[in-house]
Amino acid sequence: MGQHTSAALKLEPLAAQEPPIRVMALRALAYCERLFYLEEVEEIYVANELVYAGRTLHEEAFRQDGLEPRSFEMSSERLGLVGKVDAVRHRDGSWVPYELKRGRPYRAKDKSPRAWPADALQVCAYGMLLEEFTHTRVKECRVRYDAEKVTVRVPLDEDARAAVLMAVHRARHLREATERPPITRDERKCVRCSLAPVCLPEEERAYEHDGWDTIRLFPAIPDGRVIHVTRHGTRIGRSGETLKIEERDVEKRVFPIHDVDCLVIHGYGQITTQALMLCAAHNIPVHWVTAGGRYVGAFSGGAGPVQRRIRQYMALSNPAVALDLARRLAHAKVEGQLRYLLRATCKHKPRTESVMSAVERIRRRLKDIAHAQSISSVRGYEGDGARAYFRALPHLLGHDVPEAMRPKGRSRRPPRDRFNALLGFGYALLNRSVLQSIIAVGLEPAFGFLHQPRTAAHPLVLDIMELFRVPVWDIPLIGSINRRQWDTEQDFSVTRDRVWLSGSGRKKAINLYERRLEDRWKHPVAGYSLSYARTIELEVRLLEKEWTLKKGLFARARLR
Repeated sequence: MGQHTSAALKLEPLAAQEPPIRVMALRALAYCERLFYLEEVEEIYVANELVYAGRTLHEEAFRQDGLEPRSFEMSSERLGLVGKVDAVRHRDGSWVPYELKRGRPYRAKDKSPRAWPADALQVCAYGMLLEEFTHTRVKECRVRYDAEKVTVRVPLDEDARAAVLMAVHRARHLREATERPPITRDERKCVRCSLAPVCLPEEERAYEHDGWDTIRLFPAIPDGRVIHVTRHGTRIGRSGETLKIEERDVEKRVFPIHDVDCLVIHGYGQITTQALMLCAAHNIPVHWVTAGGRYVGAFSGGAGPVQRRIRQYMALSNPAVALDLARRLAHAKVEGQLRYLLRATCKHKPRTESVMSAVERIRRRLKDIAHAQSISSVRGYEGDGARAYFRALPHLLGHDVPEAMRPKGRSRRPPRDRFNALLGFGYALLNRSVLQSIIAVGLEPAFGFLHQPRTAAHPLVLDIMELFRVPVWDIPLIGSINRRQWDTEQDFSVTRDRVWLSGSGRKKAINLYERRLEDRWKHPVAGYSLSYARTIELEVRLLEKEWTLKKGLFARARLR
């Protein structure tokens, strides 16, 4: 339990609106203060397979041990604690709380089994709650380690009581803070932590220590699948814990909600209130895209993570921080365009005059961006570099590409040719992916640093998109056109004023985009390969780290 004074720490009574602290949270606090903060303050919970396994363990294990699992919830206004003990037992005239753990006990130098400090703190907190609940003195608590079928005794002495009160005091202090605590110095604790993909401790260590051998803690691919509904009149409903999708003349499709990452409705599909409530309950966003490929908006349940947005607002309200991020973002975006032009024309000897002119102009703008003294200057240089890039883009198309697939300049809202229709549709899909990652991280999409607010477009989404337009959509799109994968008649609807994708064209574009998201590449900060879908989320989390202790991790990735 550690060394503590025997004098009890005086705790201030809870404020009227202050909720009590969960005993499980005290265990997280003893294990890692950042884990406590993420779960209890920012309310981020990610249940991994170990958590699910632990939930099914308790009753069976206790009954095998001959112990009645009398689990019940207790609370104390004096302690400011609330918790649900695994089991209690009346022994030798007093009550004994039991806590069950899946793993193995700590082994002292004499090899005797002992409770891990975090487990001891948790069960002693239950013991102090049990005293108030039963109005009797609790002298001892016990922790059962199922992996070795060993029960360890933990005395509820003065040191143990002081440790609990000190932990409660620390927990209250952290709940009032807006800054996350630093990562734990013991990297072994991070390996089995379900919140490692949120905390990103290994990425911080790799940034701090040259040559750090990074352990993969961030998943390489998303956990669920993206469901696109493209046919008009499709109905999305709910059946138990599943989404059911009914289309005319098509067999009904059913998707378990735990297998779904998000739902994207193109055009005029209908979704029921029951289905929306199911998505909200499982934090699954629903996105709407028009039939013409314009991103409309999204629905996501929950009240929103206040602390994360406060930190974001405070950071991006600082002109120096916003300018630094804007320069780095614009430089990464324009350099990516330059590298793609050079890579795509490396076999052309010599390169065409148009491509070389664009390359030289982009190189000049990269130098200008690095020394820009205002965000408006950054936007001007980035925009000029982008114009040079799009003027050179048609020269990446093969000679056998039909004239109907070649762009006639850059046109948006509405697109005037097939190439721009495809380009805009893919960017709408990218908008969805970026917005979903921002929602998952808990940032405010309406508060960015490079783009200005405008109708129906989130500035932070537009900011992050700049990193991924070339690798996620431009490259696979140019490749598909050069492979003659598009039918100029069947895949497009053409009028005098605009061009948009037909039903078959939308399906082809969605398949091309989703396949690209599955492709993997090695991220320089993570040090290992990730799918593009996960890379987008990682970049948003690295951006958040710019104002949560670690700077310099965002926008370091470059197209090779």
